[in-house]
Amino acid sequence: MNTKNNRRRRESVERIEKAFVELLQDRELNELTVSDICKKCGLNRSTFYANFADLYDLADQVRKRLEDDVSELYEEENTEGWNSNDYLRLFRHIRKNQLFYRTYFKLGYDNHFKLKYYDIHQAERHFDNRYIAYHVEFFRSGLNALVKMWLAGGCRETPEEMDEILRSEYQGRGELTGPGSGD
Repeated sequence: MNTKNNRRRRESVERIEKAFVELLQDRELNELTVSDICKKCGLNRSTFYANFADLYDLADQVRKRLEDDVSELYEEENTEGWNSNDYLRLFRHIRKNQLFYRTYFKLGYDNHFKLKYYDIHQAERHFDNRYIAYHVEFFRSGLNALVKMWLAGGCRETPEEMDEILRSEYQGRGELTGPGSGD
């Protein structure tokens, strides 16, 4: 029985996702086929279609899994309503999951993901509660550009160095607006 959480099904989904992410490193989504993915991961098309409607559903599930993983990094803070300003945790996660992040950016999902890791309350204090939407967009775009550049360079810098680079951009402003608070 192929129930939602059985081990064999989870393993199949993981193999499909891994093959998809690996193939996307050298091709565009519109150049991939279900057959390409099945051949790479050694599974039948019926297994693919038992888990995904099509390639776009697979792409969306990979996106959702990565966004859920990032949300879990700051779950305690989000639940309890505090902000650690801990981007080091995020940079470590990015380095560990480089292929997934490259895929995420390649598919353009970074332009659709609503930034949850910007402390609106700190921004309101720092910017006198003016033009907050612009500050959020500036921060989101800057952080995404920083991460994309780091990924393109093979994550040569350590997560600690990336955290230092990000923090240096916010010197003189008091606390760094960071992960943990919703918008």
